[in-house]
Amino acid sequence: MAIDLVRRYSAAAWRHRWKAVALIWLVALLGWTGVRTLPDRYVSTARIYADADAVLGMLLRGIAMDNSPAAQVEVLQRTLVSRPNLERLVDRSALSQRVAAGADREKTIDALARDLRFGIQARNLFTVEYVDTDPLVAHGVVQQVVDLFLELASGSDRRQMGNARAFLVQQLAVYEQQLREAERRRAEFTTRYQDLLALNGSVSRLDAVRARIETMRGELADKISLRTLLLQQIDALPEIPAGGAAAVASAPAAEAEQRLIILRQRYTEQHPDVAAARAAVAAARAVSGTNRTAAGTTSANPAREQLLVRLVDTASQIASLERQLRDLEAQSSRLEEMARNAPEVQAQFANLDRDYNIIRRNYEELLARRESVNIAEAARTGGDRVTLEVVDPPTMPTVPTSPKRLLLAAGVLLAALGAGGALLFLHIQFDTSIYTLRELRGIGLPVLGALSAPPRSRLRRADLVLLFLCLLPLPLGLVVVALGPLNLLARFAV
Repeated sequence: MAIDLVRRYSAAAWRHRWKAVALIWLVALLGWTGVRTLPDRYVSTARIYADADAVLGMLLRGIAMDNSPAAQVEVLQRTLVSRPNLERLVDRSALSQRVAAGADREKTIDALARDLRFGIQARNLFTVEYVDTDPLVAHGVVQQVVDLFLELASGSDRRQMGNARAFLVQQLAVYEQQLREAERRRAEFTTRYQDLLALNGSVSRLDAVRARIETMRGELADKISLRTLLLQQIDALPEIPAGGAAAVASAPAAEAEQRLIILRQRYTEQHPDVAAARAAVAAARAVSGTNRTAAGTTSANPAREQLLVRLVDTASQIASLERQLRDLEAQSSRLEEMARNAPEVQAQFANLDRDYNIIRRNYEELLARRESVNIAEAARTGGDRVTLEVVDPPTMPTVPTSPKRLLLAAGVLLAALGAGGALLFLHIQFDTSIYTLRELRGIGLPVLGALSAPPRSRLRRADLVLLFLCLLPLPLGLVVVALGPLNLLARFAV
């Protein structure tokens, strides 16, 4: 079965061989004709070196704006391919002759922007390339690009710094106004809700009042305990016989009155300390009157009188603490009522504070950038940092760089062989001829046997030689297409 299939395929291929050869030549000739008609393209190249003040750049790095030579070269590149500069290049170079001869100006400018390329070979060293079908035009365009590059380099840096300064001044004015407005809103809000805003960054005034109440309650409890202790000590001390007791009995009252006089000189009558002092004077006078009543028979013990003085002073402090405690409790109640709206107030203040900090940070950053511009301008006093030098002038191309005709011609030859093989394969698949005895029996006819054809070795060799001669010129055609007939003749002539 496999042998019959091989015989059939080989016989069918040999039968249709000339059709495949014809298609191969047809595809090859058409493809090679297209390759030969492709125009030659020439590349002219120039190299330019950007000489930067490296020492000054290291000193200014980190405190001034990014104005490195690479950045300036990038700016110059973008400037060169701008529409006005492309039009200037067209007018200055031989491309203007094409426009005058009838070429579309817009298409010429677009082609110039497409074929003009910039590349960086090393630090501060870059190339300018232009591709054109005319070597003279390519050389002229690159020369004009280099001239325009040097022309723009002297003024681009100063214009860039001027534009940066104008932009910073404008933005500073805008942010200064926004900062003042944010400060005003923040101050008004802080004044309005100062009781609910944070004190020392973490403790609110309400918490401070509550802590003060707890402290004052503790102090009041201590004073009450002291008063109880003093009363117990007074009751435990005995009285002494009369004799000078009246003078001693009036001592606490006189001391309380003297303290009241001093407090009235410092505060008003409504002050809590003044009110407590008045209460102490009244208590001292009551004690003094009682002692005077009993002075006919007994007199006060000096230790007892000292305890009475301490008792009067403690009573005054208790009265003052009770009044302050009532005031703090009233204030705490008021703050607790206000604290119901505290989350909303805190959220509003957080928004105001965040906006204020963002505006202030941007404003300070703009101020720093303005100072950087000033430093950068000072660094350029006396000349530009970047000096452009032409390392290699524009080259005059003599050999086209594209198209790669050898590769294209080889590709055409492979495509032609593939087309011939595909045609041969299709003919084999759709060929209905009978080539083997098995195929003849397969159609239902009675077959007794098969006779071999007489040998035709000479004819077969002649056909093979003819087929070889038909395919032999293909590699030669590839070489002719790749090198060109004139170049090939010139090489053989040499």
